[in-house]
Amino acid sequence: MEQPYVIAVIVAAVIPMIVGMLWYSPVLFAKKWMALIGKTEEELKKEGPGKAYALSFIASIVMAYVMAHLVTYSAAFTGSTGIAAGLQTGFWSWVGFVVTTNSASVLFEFKPRGLYLINMGYQLVSMLLMGALLGVWR
Repeated sequence: MEQPYVIAVIVAAVIPMIVGMLWYSPVLFAKKWMALIGKTEEELKKEGPGKAYALSFIASIVMAYVMAHLVTYSAAFTGSTGIAAGLQTGFWSWVGFVVTTNSASVLFEFKPRGLYLINMGYQLVSMLLMGALLGVWR
């Protein structure tokens, strides 16, 4: 992978962190999300989110790296380039891998559907933005 594209992958990996800060904040879904997971703000602070943020960022780097390859392949298969290729890649990756694999949490673990919808919305926005960035960063 070319040096400028490595920088694009790192920048793209920051996107889910930024989206998450907003998505799971009081501005959007924090109260509903905490109620659905059965935690209070104090309990979450007490557990210390540092390790979770670090591991989440590592996962975001892996996702951005894979998505960078998929955006490249998407352009070759669909003929679309730039932002269109990135958005298509983000969307279809979300539908094909994220929505499907996470459905087990509702189907077999009996987690609340609302929690699934909040989390899937976060993933959709993150993956669309990551794909768009990687699609135009050439």
